[in-house]
Amino acid sequence: MGTEIERKFLVSSEGWREGPPGLRCRQGYLLARPDCTIRVRVMGDQGYLTIKGPPQGLARPEYEYPLPVVEANELLDSFCPTLRVEKCRHLREHAGHTWEVDEFLGENAGLVMAEVELERPDEPVQFPAWIGVEVSGDPRYQNASLAKRPYRDWRAPSGA
Repeated sequence: MGTEIERKFLVSSEGWREGPPGLRCRQGYLLARPDCTIRVRVMGDQGYLTIKGPPQGLARPEYEYPLPVVEANELLDSFCPTLRVEKCRHLREHAGHTWEVDEFLGENAGLVMAEVELERPDEPVQFPAWIGVEVSGDPRYQNASLAKRPYRDWRAPSGA
């Protein structure tokens, strides 16, 4: 079984902008429940179908399959007309980890989050200077939740 172990954080400064440009990402949800999400994503010139199970702490079951970009776009346009998230993903290396910094667009504009994938939940991580409040356990910050209730419709916690 595939397992994703990740921690999510809000960013606290613009320091993450130093580095190569990001990649545009468009994703939609065929199913978005707390116990299961099925996502279609177009990242650059590649498509993906991803199935995620319920979170168990920092871990959750995850299966991801490549799709031809034409088919991924057809699925997004045909089956995900409203449950969508658009963002620009920037990869940043820091102290042996790759941080994925997502700068959200559209209805989630203004939200910038960073996540780091881990081998195990207790793996030590050195944080870049631009890392802010951890939001790993807050379901509002899951992309499927942002597709249903965009960031523009709620207020981020203080300190963000």
